[in-house]
Amino acid sequence: MHMRLDGQFIKTVLPDAMCVGNPEQLLGKFVIDSRKISTGDVFVALKGGTLDGHNFITDALANGATGLLIQADKQACLEKLTPAQRQKVTAIVVKSPEDALYKLAAAWRTLFTCPIVGITGSIGKTTTKEMLATIVRLSGKECVVSSGNYNTQLGLALTLLSLRPEHYCAIVEMGISKRGEMARLAQLARPTIGVITTIAHQHMDGLGSLQDIASEKREIFKFFKPDNIGIINGDQAVLAAIAYPHPVVKFGFKTTNQVQARRIAVNGQRTTGVLKLYNERFPITLQTPHRGRLTNALASAAAAYFLNIPSNFIIEGIQSCEVVPGRFQAVPLSNGRGLIINDCYNANPESMKEALFAFDRLETRGHKIAVLGDMLGLGVNSAFWHRQLGRSLRKAPSIERVIFVGEHVKTAQSTIPRGVQYKMVPTWLEAATALEEYMHEDVTILVKASNGMDLQFLVNKLTPTAI
Repeated sequence: MHMRLDGQFIKTVLPDAMCVGNPEQLLGKFVIDSRKISTGDVFVALKGGTLDGHNFITDALANGATGLLIQADKQACLEKLTPAQRQKVTAIVVKSPEDALYKLAAAWRTLFTCPIVGITGSIGKTTTKEMLATIVRLSGKECVVSSGNYNTQLGLALTLLSLRPEHYCAIVEMGISKRGEMARLAQLARPTIGVITTIAHQHMDGLGSLQDIASEKREIFKFFKPDNIGIINGDQAVLAAIAYPHPVVKFGFKTTNQVQARRIAVNGQRTTGVLKLYNERFPITLQTPHRGRLTNALASAAAAYFLNIPSNFIIEGIQSCEVVPGRFQAVPLSNGRGLIINDCYNANPESMKEALFAFDRLETRGHKIAVLGDMLGLGVNSAFWHRQLGRSLRKAPSIERVIFVGEHVKTAQSTIPRGVQYKMVPTWLEAATALEEYMHEDVTILVKASNGMDLQFLVNKLTPTAI
């Protein structure tokens, strides 16, 4: 078996590619950002809407790239290389670098028999992925993990191409916003363990109803072999009430699940409970009042169990995993007068409700202020779901002040409970101005919206360093 990622492998997979340079040279990671190149990496020159990677080839080489994947009609860029650079670099010239990348990743994936864990869901993909990676690494094993939120077909291909024989497993995040995308991701990754965290009202304009979303997410199992294992949220009928042709393990809060959380209690800034992992029981403590993190812990524990990771590392990993930036992340305010809870990576009706309830449970000094922005991509039911914000606030009585940011949130005005002070503003800049009158006192501020609302800029303005 040819396990060398070099020019010879590339010629086998891409017979029409032209290789310039040393075909024996071992190639490192495939990278699409010239600023993130390390010595030995392959720079993939992609042409985007505004930037063309071919214009950054000299930067990539200066940062240590020894491989280039470039477009045939752009190969004139190679003429700019010095004779010394030409000697050191292996250039692969193809019709489409992006298509070539997918073919290389798919072919490279077939050479590995190690477990590939694919993680999808409307909420909690990245946190579950990071928890599972923490568990695997604590056990002393090496693994490949999707970088940040690299959950598209492009990100998945780059992750798979970083697999090496010494890796125990790969943990890949698989995100979709349109129908048909999951099947393509599953065909590329061929996961041996598939995890669906939670189904929620997300990307409804591209995916349809909750049942449609669940159906599309279940495509993660499309290329499963009989011994591959699906791990699903057993508390959700759209997942649990389906017959599967392969083994399925359920996690959640119901007693019918094989992996459960029992005797849950929230005390100030912590959640305690008992993790039931098949017939074993373990006390656990998570440093958050957010119930969603418990769901992530159950999903990652189930996956780790089937990776044959000893239970002591599973418990240590779910308790010690750091909070992913932008996911109910507590950060001190730069004025020293309180905290900001940065939960503005994304938002849908379910995650917004859980964030408000967790914020309500949080023990804090001073006033609680929620800055809530539009939830995007909800399609024709957008007004209904934004009205639900006011109803959720009725069940979160400790939140006294709310700043709504955007257009869709205006519909929440009709349901806001009496006694809650609120303002409606169009953008994060006006939200920052509205917050100024409260910043002389102790406050805790929850910031949550869809990523497209740019509330991260508000967080950056109020905290010591960019998060």
